[in-house]
Amino acid sequence: MKLAVVGGGSTYTPELVDGFARLRDELSLTELALVDPDAGRLALVAGMARRMLKRAGHPAEVTATASVAEGVAGARAVLLQLRVGGQAARNVDETLPLECGCVGQETTGAGGLAKALRTVPVVLDIAEQVRRHAPGAWIVDFTNPVGIVTRALLDAGHRAIGLCNVAIGLQRRFAALLGAAPERVSLGHVGLNHLTWERSVRLDGTDVLPALLEEHGEEIAAAVGLDAALLRRLGAVPSYYLRYYYEHDRVVAEQRTGRSRAAEVAEMETRLLETYADPAVDTKPELLGRRGGAYYSEAAVALIASLLGDRGDTQVVNLRNDGALPFLPGEAVVEVPAAITSAGPRALPVEPVEPLHAGLIAHVAAYETLALEAALHGGTERVADALLAHPLVGQASLAGDLARRLVEANRRHLPWAAGA
Repeated sequence: MKLAVVGGGSTYTPELVDGFARLRDELSLTELALVDPDAGRLALVAGMARRMLKRAGHPAEVTATASVAEGVAGARAVLLQLRVGGQAARNVDETLPLECGCVGQETTGAGGLAKALRTVPVVLDIAEQVRRHAPGAWIVDFTNPVGIVTRALLDAGHRAIGLCNVAIGLQRRFAALLGAAPERVSLGHVGLNHLTWERSVRLDGTDVLPALLEEHGEEIAAAVGLDAALLRRLGAVPSYYLRYYYEHDRVVAEQRTGRSRAAEVAEMETRLLETYADPAVDTKPELLGRRGGAYYSEAAVALIASLLGDRGDTQVVNLRNDGALPFLPGEAVVEVPAAITSAGPRALPVEPVEPLHAGLIAHVAAYETLALEAALHGGTERVADALLAHPLVGQASLAGDLARRLVEANRRHLPWAAGA
């Protein structure tokens, strides 16, 4: 079985390779094709991947190419993990909004919109090449903003499914607190990508979330950057990304006094690539754990194995709403538990969502619709409309100013703006 990774030169890739090596019985992988336009990074990462698989005794061949068509040809599944503009663009996403008093984050708020503007057209071009050269292949999108990118793929008729590591990360954290194997723990996960809550944590079918919040509330709250009293009042565990909404002003103040995450990651990437260049290194370096993407490999392997193996098991993914959350349009993309088969994901029934959560979900879902329109059709006014609809911006003069700044900062990545 051939799998392709577009953005294969990412420093994340050895995390994925580590999962393929450890979980080799899950997938009969024979070829891993890494696709990336950066020849230097690609060579280093591909060499590292080959050494890791060799050490594990895994027989898969690792191929490397700058050609999407060549890399995806004949693949059964294609993983997307690209970053248009690299860490330099991310740094702008995280710092420019701060100049206007808004949260600076690469997937949420104004920064997330800038990333969507750059990313959606590129992903759709890649997907068309997958359609031509790997007909029938599943596209698994790990590229942020996952909800918007996945909807763009689905709207264009591609066999696509979005994947995020937030749910699996929380599942593993809860399992550790419970002293239980992860497979015994399931989540009542609901919302949109990077806008989710765990409303139940079931251990062997019994909800133990109230006990977890009572006994480990401080630890769980620290992990998601919020106060334990808030979690107990909500009776739920918000994802880390909810702190940008619930504590907006505090976060902005913190960000203005510290370094951007992009600057930190750029330094990590330099060190990781130096490590990957060492022919003696054949195991995942400890530093990669600080790079982000924890449990990405486990989530990716499980999803691909279920899609190709028709397992019908339950996983948290990004898929069409189609009535799962009745207060959203059917075409919206939501992040909920779903049964995964060869026919694709099917959302499992969701308990009615509390107004406190539903209101914010509906608000951000409306923004995502406008963000996709801006990414597909361009125009500073469409960008301003999306920002006006976002709860982290939501003021007309601010939205207009931010829109002009974002378009100017990203002009070379936006064909529609290049000549404007």
